[in-house]
Amino acid sequence: MSESTVTAPTAAREPAPAGIDRDYKTRDREDLLAWLEATPETRVLVLRGGATPVENGALRLFRWSELAEVSAPSYLGRTLSAENGVPAGAPVIAVDLDDATAGALHPGAWGTLREVGAVLGARDASLFIAALALIHWHRAGGFCTRCGALTEIRQAGWSRRCPSCNAEHFPRTDPAIIVLVSDAQDRILLGSNALWKAGQYSLLAGFVEAGESLEEAVVREVFEEAGVRAVAPEYRGSQAWPLPRSLMLGYRARVAPDFDPASIEPDGEEILDLRWFSREGLRAEVGTLTLPGHASIARKLLDEWLIEDGGPDIDGTAERA
Repeated sequence: MSESTVTAPTAAREPAPAGIDRDYKTRDREDLLAWLEATPETRVLVLRGGATPVENGALRLFRWSELAEVSAPSYLGRTLSAENGVPAGAPVIAVDLDDATAGALHPGAWGTLREVGAVLGARDASLFIAALALIHWHRAGGFCTRCGALTEIRQAGWSRRCPSCNAEHFPRTDPAIIVLVSDAQDRILLGSNALWKAGQYSLLAGFVEAGESLEEAVVREVFEEAGVRAVAPEYRGSQAWPLPRSLMLGYRARVAPDFDPASIEPDGEEILDLRWFSREGLRAEVGTLTLPGHASIARKLLDEWLIEDGGPDIDGTAERA
């Protein structure tokens, strides 16, 4: 799986901060659009492709009145606290704009989730992730998967209904595992994906198949991509990755006791190179290799492992207490 770098992760074993109140009951209001337009606190998160305006490390949220037209909005929920000029309890919607309209609205900087995810606070990360997940789904899910008819948006963007066969459709989330594998010498296995530039390494990852448990997926993916027999998968945390609709589930696992770590073999299609790293070996190559960014759950798992010997993380700053 090529998408091993993700944004706004849950720290391993720590509960995710609540970024927004999703306010699901409001989605069914018959007067929702009129209420949103009439509410002065309403804010609009605008998307152009996969990017949104960013100013000083925060999302640029617009007032309804700043947009010439608000079409097919998705209701994201309410803010939980006052932040960057937006009051607590403010309703927030997301809209998808074409290039011309977006450029006229905001000629300044736009950022993608990959580019700005690491600097966003909990509120902005939650809003951006939810907006991307919904907008990507609407772009791809306009037609009924049962009969092929054009579907209608319902529940403020959280469902679609087919007027022909009355089928209801909801946004999909595809689970994917990402795993830190260690051997008896406490070295970890990193791989280089065929889609990445030379010298870029990360943890092994892949989608969960139909009828498969998460633990089974960990064992299968590690074997398929590296020829390694892994045991004892241990869940460490999760993170949404809405490009287009994944949920990354972080694990740690160990190499089977009778497996020879020297016999690793990349699959040659998705993974082109595999390497074992000790903690000091990985630290020595920081700056030479391209490793997962700060916004990545892969980075969280790597840093968690690194500081277990009392030494620094990838940045060379954090040490285990």
